[in-house]
Amino acid sequence: MKEFLPLIMEALQQDFILRGIVVGSLIAISSSFLGIFLVLKKHSMIGDGLAHVSFATVAIALLLNKSPLIISIPLVILSSFLILKLDEKADIHGDAAIGLISSLAIAVGVLISSISKGFNVDLFSYLFGSILVISKMDLILSIILSIIVILIICIFYNSLFAITYDEEFANVLGINSKFINYLISTLTSITVVLGIRIVGTMLISSMIIFPTVTALQVSNSFNSTILISSIVSIISVIMGTFISYIFNLPTGATIVIINGMFFLLFFLIRKLKNNN
Repeated sequence: MKEFLPLIMEALQQDFILRGIVVGSLIAISSSFLGIFLVLKKHSMIGDGLAHVSFATVAIALLLNKSPLIISIPLVILSSFLILKLDEKADIHGDAAIGLISSLAIAVGVLISSISKGFNVDLFSYLFGSILVISKMDLILSIILSIIVILIICIFYNSLFAITYDEEFANVLGINSKFINYLISTLTSITVVLGIRIVGTMLISSMIIFPTVTALQVSNSFNSTILISSIVSIISVIMGTFISYIFNLPTGATIVIINGMFFLLFFLIRKLKNNN
């Protein structure tokens, strides 16, 4: 450990590392707050579908020479609404609706990237994440949007809780479940787009799924699941950032692998408890 201490201190002096930790930690909290609602409602794969959509929107942004965040957020939100509409109106349910939109988005992204070969390197960084490309503007936007996401979840917490466990009963209570579902889709879209800078479009859904599923192994309440998943996610981001810097590894992949290790650890803890 002593031999790594100078490298950790060196990393803390790098602006891009600090930006990565701040943005990554905020995304970790947002993802953890959203994750429990998506996982328990069996909608966790919407994060993966929207991540594929964000690949196409990033390609469009790079083609137009515009900020990927500004272009991607409205387009990904519209795509999430389209998924809900397909579910409601076209009788195309759950995974099928997500699969239709995400596969079409990937096709569009591939076509755009093949036509405009000049930004292939930039597109690669969005596919798998790179803390090197987080600008000050990205940092400011990420802080503002992450705080908005967390605040909205806190404000609508009771309604989110109600429709997660029983949507029909929530409607009886007077809760507008349609509005809440669209709200969840909007917040998920924003979180996915913010996360592509850190872990990339191919891995961002794991930031939503892994911490929540990990926390569910040992938690015994809704609130404790959110708390544990947030802590696990933040630790994974911080450890992943430092480890990737020290050993020159891809940051996004390192963060996801550490999340996977936490899941395995908590799964074994649960098994040991059950056996005893």
